[in-house]
Amino acid sequence: MQRNSGLEAIIKAKCPQCREGNMFQYPLIRVDKFSKMNTYCPNCKLRFEVEPGFFIGAMYISYAFSIGIFLILGLSLYHIFGDPELWVYLATIPTSVVVLMPFIFRYSRVLFLHWFGGVSFQKQQGGL
Repeated sequence: MQRNSGLEAIIKAKCPQCREGNMFQYPLIRVDKFSKMNTYCPNCKLRFEVEPGFFIGAMYISYAFSIGIFLILGLSLYHIFGDPELWVYLATIPTSVVVLMPFIFRYSRVLFLHWFGGVSFQKQQGGL
């Protein structure tokens, strides 16, 4: 079986150590359970929460995603729709951020663990 690349592991929300195990219990399409995260990697048994409160730092990445969405939508509305009325901005931008919240939540945690978790990829020898 071919291993995922680092970027592929991030996109698929896989473990940073083995790049095989899922970080989350349910697929992203299950928005009612988007936050259910595995405690340990089902493949290599890595504990995802490196230390208590580790994922609090993921809020900075979540904030960056939200600001990016605000900027992109705000500038798009301004340039494409010719600076619509204020209520259009107030209805569109916060609604979009709320709708994208499952994505923002997951990928802020995935990126934080991959970039700042101190976990490196370990190629497993042999095979099962």
